[in-house]
Amino acid sequence: QVELMESGGGAVEAGGSLSLSCISPNTRAYCMAWFRQGPGQERKEVATISRLGTTTYADSVKGRFTISRDYAKKTLLLEMTNMQPEDTGTYYCAQAQRRVCPPTPDAYDTWGQGTQVTVSS
Repeated sequence: QVELMESGGGAVEAGGSLSLSCISPNTRAYCMAWFRQGPGQERKEVATISRLGTTTYADSVKGRFTISRDYAKKTLLLEMTNMQPEDTGTYYCAQAQRRVCPPTPDAYDTWGQGTQVTVSS
């Protein structure tokens, strides 16, 4: 069974930066994504990346977050800059066996345990 493991969460002040990583043995073969879930909120797309490198971003993070894949290290990355309090939440790495990456969590069949990110004002 494929397992995903996130790391890199933490606390940062508004305007700061954090980087998240997700290790997956099958990074090359799948569509991968980052989702986040704020307190009392639904899990929502942050960014996706296809096996060929096509990326999508939620409007709220465009220009601030960058998703990428390191195939040699079998790692999915999320670089977050100019972070804001609304970026607070649990960030999840997810994987789907699709050529085009959907923005909805129900399309993904493998998930990590999540890593907490807190941005203070």
